[in-house]
Amino acid sequence: MSKGRNAGAWRYFSFLFGLLEPIRRIILVPVLKRAEARVPARGVPAASTTGLPERSDLSRRLFLTAALIVSNFENASAKNDDVSSRLRSQVDAAIARVRPALVRIRVVSAEFAEGREVKMQEVGSGAIITKDGYLITNHHVAGHAARMFCTLWNREEIEAELVGTDPLTDISIVKLKPDGPREFTAVSFGDSSKMRVGDYVLAMGSPMALSQSVTLGIISNTEMIMPRFFGPLARFRLDGEDVGTLVRWIGHDAAIYGGNSGGLAKSVAEQIMTRGKVQRSWLGIDVQPLFKHAKGEHGVLIGGVLEDSPAAKAGLKAGDVLLRLGGPAIDVHYDEQMPDFMRLVSGLPIGQEVAAVVKRSGKEITLPLVPAERGEIYPKQQELKQWGLTARNLSFVLAREMKRSTLEGVLVTSVRPGGPAGEAKPSLDAKDVIVEVNGAPVKSVQDLIDFTRKLTDGKTDPVSAVVTFARKASLYLAVVKVGIQELKDPGLEVTKAWLPVETHVISREIARQLGQPALKGCYITRVYPDSTAEKAGLKAGDFIIALDDEKLTASGPEHEDELSTLIRQYDIGKSVELKILRDKAERKVSVELVRSPRLPREMKKYRNDDFEFTARDVSFFDAAEQQWSAGQRGAFVEDVKSGSWAELASLYVDDLIVEVDGQPVENADALRRKMEQIAESKKSVVVMKVMRGIHTLYLELEPNWKN
Repeated sequence: MSKGRNAGAWRYFSFLFGLLEPIRRIILVPVLKRAEARVPARGVPAASTTGLPERSDLSRRLFLTAALIVSNFENASAKNDDVSSRLRSQVDAAIARVRPALVRIRVVSAEFAEGREVKMQEVGSGAIITKDGYLITNHHVAGHAARMFCTLWNREEIEAELVGTDPLTDISIVKLKPDGPREFTAVSFGDSSKMRVGDYVLAMGSPMALSQSVTLGIISNTEMIMPRFFGPLARFRLDGEDVGTLVRWIGHDAAIYGGNSGGLAKSVAEQIMTRGKVQRSWLGIDVQPLFKHAKGEHGVLIGGVLEDSPAAKAGLKAGDVLLRLGGPAIDVHYDEQMPDFMRLVSGLPIGQEVAAVVKRSGKEITLPLVPAERGEIYPKQQELKQWGLTARNLSFVLAREMKRSTLEGVLVTSVRPGGPAGEAKPSLDAKDVIVEVNGAPVKSVQDLIDFTRKLTDGKTDPVSAVVTFARKASLYLAVVKVGIQELKDPGLEVTKAWLPVETHVISREIARQLGQPALKGCYITRVYPDSTAEKAGLKAGDFIIALDDEKLTASGPEHEDELSTLIRQYDIGKSVELKILRDKAERKVSVELVRSPRLPREMKKYRNDDFEFTARDVSFFDAAEQQWSAGQRGAFVEDVKSGSWAELASLYVDDLIVEVDGQPVENADALRRKMEQIAESKKSVVVMKVMRGIHTLYLELEPNWKN
């Protein structure tokens, strides 16, 4: 799950619902679980929603009383009861206030790997913050959502949509989509600066995708950061953004389990609700605290300046000490002070000149600096099925990191093995940048999509295209067969005569154990029901030792096909005489040979590229293996892609699809026609009835048709 997002312990980032006495408003802030936290299962995000009494007069009395309990434990039972009852009443009030606004979020998120958009289900928690149904949660929960479903405190499930997301603060805003207009119970934002170490905290949410839970603890740290000595790999990064540059977390010891989640700042939420994104200023500098020996000085050290950035255009240089940005003095001696500086930069007016005062070679210099709008580091990825790859546009920072002077081109992020791009010579690979197709420049992913549509429109077979792509400092040409290859009819093998039984060779060891070391041939392992073999009286366990008086010579695995080879030399419908050994007695049985049934690989197939599964007609051998009745109809599932809509709905290989949306499915062609109708109407829910072993199941497939 780490592809652009952090897994493991970093998922213990969450928010607190802080209860202000007397339970008037809710504080929403990020939380970092302490080091002893359990790491959740892979693919399950962890975070929390919590509530705490503010250090009001009442809470101060509670904490003072608690201190007395520690020092005078033997005489403190009455006081202990009083403290417990007061705390209990506040906990009850907090739960009653917050619980109706808590939701459990089931997210179908999209990751991109091996040239595909891979869907997976995750769970998290959130809180409704407006009466019309906006709710706040974490970016690592909902930021990559393809579909979302929220369960309210009363177990009602409502579909929701992602309004906007901000990886830099790990916040997403989601909007509930009820069937009709309605009001929801909401919580409001408070002032997290009023939190103190030692305050009680309630962790509230829906861990492990279960019902709501509450755990109690205390705040242990109100300015928690990621120390630089952990190194860059230990930073909490989401979609390329270092969350710790703006955020100081609050540590607590309330138990947290995978599936609690949350959000952060009021201004971030409001911007996402109104604009769909957060607007911030950007300078293009890397900064760090002043050197330890720089005592008595103020400012922040500029470690680097990106080429063509606002800072570079203003004349800032690596090694400068930035003293002021159009306002009061900057003071960053410690890592804990860095988020304050980053918030200062983010809030500068975009496009308006600001005086940047720097210290260079012992002298103060004032430089005119014009902040630009901060863009995405990692633009959204898309799957291009006809190319067998996933790709994204280049951002300013991404292009500079790849040492490219332009943002034009399409960055390949992954390639499907065996797909068009993967089969090209040379093959395309992740980090390649497509710049031209058939001599025409490709500036963006949308350009490539438009070109692909024109190239493949009306074509049933892949179309060759000459692709120019950059790989580091080199430029390559490759021919890519663009398009999706339709499944071809596998054709039929020549039908031959067939004895409707399954057999196995009589090995030398079996013959010796039977006391007949000279015994050769095969023994019957299965007689197909309602067949000529069954009617002739053949049974499992019979030894076939001769065919029309010709003795069989099979005595090892290398002779496995001896009987079938001899049978195929006869005409269909002819009767043969088998000499068999049953209960140590020889007898002769006359059996009519029949036409050999079609093999599973010969059956007509249908591949659905929207839901990513393959099914085929039911073969004789499928029906026999599954012990279905004669003439069983349906489409036999042969393949389900990992991370597909079909897999999310729990469609399995060997399932038999017998109905789709209440309509019977007789074979692969019938399934194709029905699924084409569904794709045309873009149904949000598709119900399949399947047979699985002795069970019958109904599966709900819930696709997102936007892409």
